[in-house]
Amino acid sequence: MTDSAATARSLPASGQRVVVLAGGISHEREISLRSGRKVADALASHGLHVELRDPDATLLPALLADRPDVVWPALHGASGEDGALRSLLEFLGVPYVGSRAAATRLAWDKPTAKTLVERAGVPTPHSITLTRDAFRELGAESVLAVVRGELPGEIAVKPAQGGSAQGVSLVATDDELRRAMVQAYTYCDVAIIEQRIRGTEIAIGIIDTGDGPVALPAVEIEPLSGVYDFEARYNAGETRFYAPARIDEVIADRATAIALDAHRALGLRHVSRIDLIVDGAGTPWFLEASVMPGLTETSTIALALEAAGHDVGWVYAALAQAAIRDESRG
Repeated sequence: MTDSAATARSLPASGQRVVVLAGGISHEREISLRSGRKVADALASHGLHVELRDPDATLLPALLADRPDVVWPALHGASGEDGALRSLLEFLGVPYVGSRAAATRLAWDKPTAKTLVERAGVPTPHSITLTRDAFRELGAESVLAVVRGELPGEIAVKPAQGGSAQGVSLVATDDELRRAMVQAYTYCDVAIIEQRIRGTEIAIGIIDTGDGPVALPAVEIEPLSGVYDFEARYNAGETRFYAPARIDEVIADRATAIALDAHRALGLRHVSRIDLIVDGAGTPWFLEASVMPGLTETSTIALALEAAGHDVGWVYAALAQAAIRDESRG
């Protein structure tokens, strides 16, 4: 995918109307607003008429009364990534940027995503999924004793649904594990306890403007605190990013292949971000997938596009056009 190779098929028609949805009611509302503004500015710079709006009770009637050419749901968290909004847009026949509702639901649920990519041959850390009810009914101490027998050493605990590392804990002791379970359950009724893989954390963006999914350069993530938590993700200066990642070319190629395999296994389209960690032996491990990755000034997608020599506005406009074409094909 090169900007200079753009054709009339892939370039947006000047003046097309795009509704960018940002905000919502999830824990990631503020991040979504920042992403939405970036997307809106980039699209407007390429001649599209952009309306930036917060989804509310007036949204669906407005889309019915005055249909836009395409919707870009720059919504993070459940309001944009659990598939519900996308299902409604599909019912309305309104084109939108991003994965279809069915695929979105699969990627949004981390245990499901791990199962699907593992079946496709992608390595992912050993884990167990526990509901809040099972944790209570079977006895927290008994459950954790079994978990510790299977997952000794350092582990990660995370909500089964959600993004931006909210509710995620890295633990080494039993006391830390108990607190981590409580923390995860404040965000979701299901938690994943996962073997912690130490290594180099990377994010690989996948872009598809109509000619098939293409992996962007891997972005290496080096949080100054040692943990890539919510603050490290969205506060400038808290994390160093390297695009492309400072990893061996052979390993980078392997990670790229794994990211593309994960994207395809989950049935994603247009844009996604695959989060991986490369261990000391050079093996990339799948952690999770984002169907609407952050597009703020510190986002890895923007950094990867720049590293690849792409104009961000052109790519976003081409994605909007791809969504319109996909809808016309049914």
